[in-house]
Amino acid sequence: MMTDKKRSYIKRVSEVFVSFLWLGFTSFGGPAAHLGYFNQTFIKRKQWASEAQYVQWVALSQIVPGPGSSQVGFALGYHRAGLLGAIAAFVAFTLPSFVVMVLLAQFGYHWQGNVFFDGVVHALKLLAVVVVADACVSMWRSFCQRKAMACVALLSAATLIWMPFSFSSLVVLVIAACIGFFLPFSSLNAHDPLPKVRCAWFLLFLSVGLFLISFAFDSGLGGVFADFYRAGALVFGGGHVVLPMLSAFVSDRVSEANLLIGYAAAQAVPGPMFTMASFLGASAAPQGANVWLWAGIATLGVFLSGLLLMLGAQNIWHHLSSNTRCRGIVASLNAAVVGILIAALYHPIGTSSLVSVWDIVCVALGFIWLKYKRPSIFMLIIVFVLIGLVRRY
Repeated sequence: MMTDKKRSYIKRVSEVFVSFLWLGFTSFGGPAAHLGYFNQTFIKRKQWASEAQYVQWVALSQIVPGPGSSQVGFALGYHRAGLLGAIAAFVAFTLPSFVVMVLLAQFGYHWQGNVFFDGVVHALKLLAVVVVADACVSMWRSFCQRKAMACVALLSAATLIWMPFSFSSLVVLVIAACIGFFLPFSSLNAHDPLPKVRCAWFLLFLSVGLFLISFAFDSGLGGVFADFYRAGALVFGGGHVVLPMLSAFVSDRVSEANLLIGYAAAQAVPGPMFTMASFLGASAAPQGANVWLWAGIATLGVFLSGLLLMLGAQNIWHHLSSNTRCRGIVASLNAAVVGILIAALYHPIGTSSLVSVWDIVCVALGFIWLKYKRPSIFMLIIVFVLIGLVRRY
C-alpha cells in the first residue's frame, strides 16, 4: 500500500511534469524569455523557491557550459521533487519542441509560409518581450537596491549590448565577481542558500568522463551521441551560440537547405533552442533508420553534459555562497544576471520581435496588464494568440 509520503512525492513529480510540459508548449522567445516564464510561474505564482535562490541558479547556468534555461529548469525540478523531479522537468520542457523539430525534419517544407502560423509565432514573441521585461523589473527591485549593484547591472547590460561576442556573458560574470570580491561585506544581506545535491561529485566526474570517452566514437549512433555531447559541453552562452556549432558537426551529412530550415525553426518553436539537435539528428539518420531514435540520441547528447554540470556544481556554489566574503561576489553576480537579462531583452528578443508601432503598443499594454492585474500565463497566451490571428486575418 502506498504511504502518504510516497503519494505526496509522486504528486510533486507529476506537478513538475505538467507545469514544465505547459511551458514547453508555450515558452517562445529563446533562453532569456524562458527565464522570465520560469520566474513568473515557479517563483512568483507557485513559490517553489525564493527569488534569491532563483537568481543564483541563473548565475550558475551562465558560468557552466550548456543550455542555460534548461539547466535552471532542471535545478528547479530537483529542488521541488528530487532527481525524478529534475528528469520530469527536463523531459516535459523539451518534449514539445523535440516532437516539432523531428516532424519538421521530415515534413517541414509543408509548413513554410503559412500566414496564420507566422502570425501566432510573432504574437508569442511579443508576449516573450512582456514576460522578460516584467522579470527584469522584478529582479532589479530585488538585487539592485544598492547603487553599486545598480551600476554592476547597467554596466553588464551595456557591455553585452555594445560588445557582443561568444563568451561575453561569461566575461561579464567574471568581472562582476571580481568587483563583488572588494565590496564591503558587513552591509550585505545573506542570500538563501541553494539546496545540496546528493552525489554531486559523482555527477561532475561522470560529466568529465563522458567527455573524454566521447573521442573514442566517430560513427553510428555512438558517434552522433559523442559529437553532440562535445558540442553541449563546450558551449557557453546558450542556444544562440550552439546553433552554428551544431551545424558544423553535421555539415557533411545534412544539406545546406535543411540546415537553414533547422536554424530558423530552432528560433521559432517554443522550448529550448538546443532541440536543433533533434532536427539535425533526424536529418542525419541513414536511409531506413529510425529517425526518432537518432533524434533522441542527439538530443540526449547535447543536453546531458550541461544538466550533469548544473547539479554537480551546485554544492560547490552552496559552500562558496555561505562564506562571508563570497556573499559580495554572489550579490554582484546576481546584479550582473539582471544586466544579462536587460541586454537580452534588447537583443535578440526586442530587436527580433518589435518591428512596428503596433508591436510596441501591444507590448506596452501587455506589460501594464501583467504588472497591475497579474493575469495567469494561460490568459496572456490566449490574448496574444488571438491578437496574432486577428492581425493576419
